[in-house]
Amino acid sequence: MWHQLPMSFRLGGGILLVHFLVAITGPFWAPYGYSQMGTGAPLSGMSLAHPFGIDQLGRDVFSRVVHGSHIVILLSLSGTFLGLVIGSIIGLLSGYVGGWIDEAVQRLLEALISIPFLVLALIAIAAAGTEYSGNPVLIVLVVALVYAPRIARMARAAAIDIATRDYVTVARLRGESAWSVMLRELLPNATGVLLVEFALRAGYAPVLIGSLGFLGFGLRPPTPEWGLMISENRALIIIAPSTVLGPGLSLASLVVGLNLFTEGLARMLGRTVKLGGQ
Repeated sequence: MWHQLPMSFRLGGGILLVHFLVAITGPFWAPYGYSQMGTGAPLSGMSLAHPFGIDQLGRDVFSRVVHGSHIVILLSLSGTFLGLVIGSIIGLLSGYVGGWIDEAVQRLLEALISIPFLVLALIAIAAAGTEYSGNPVLIVLVVALVYAPRIARMARAAAIDIATRDYVTVARLRGESAWSVMLRELLPNATGVLLVEFALRAGYAPVLIGSLGFLGFGLRPPTPEWGLMISENRALIIIAPSTVLGPGLSLASLVVGLNLFTEGLARMLGRTVKLGGQ
């Protein structure tokens, strides 16, 4: 059974399994606390005791990467799932109702999608105000805001296609409300499209969160978020490259694993997915 699955699905699933296991169990076996200082000589290189070296404050980078794993995964999945819920509701209703409502929603979605995802995220953070800067809830909301329009566009396209089928026409003739048709007819038949879209956006979410952390608009120190760790140590990349290598490789492997998993999932569902754009 397992060997019949697409190679990309198996490889991506294996990478994700490692990340999830580290995220769940890591805090229990990490050698040091994520903010614990004095674990060794500052800026010392890689060793058996410190696989990713020690940063300028004497903190073990490997331990910080391990502790940060669940933060990155939790924020990514939470934000993407919220975006999935919002985008699915908007897209399915818009595609089913049609008319001027669909036209207005379509124009709004096009306007939001035309804004680069990082720019849109920065606008949202600026609009929230400095008092919410670094709040994990704000990061989740920003991820949802960035990806909800893209998910809504896919949900709308699926709804327009499904709405022309006979079983939807029968439901209309029975006098069912738009909400009832959406929940009973549209949503179950659009699940495959939405599932692939969710996996795709979840693959980009760690990059978005890492980019915000790198630019100083994400979580605050000493939180071991990988993008923030790269930002904190970027000036030391010549002196102590392992302090950047650790979180950088972790972030890259998570994104690669999610994208491979998404590609395999799309093949299993008989769909194609474009992984080149966000």
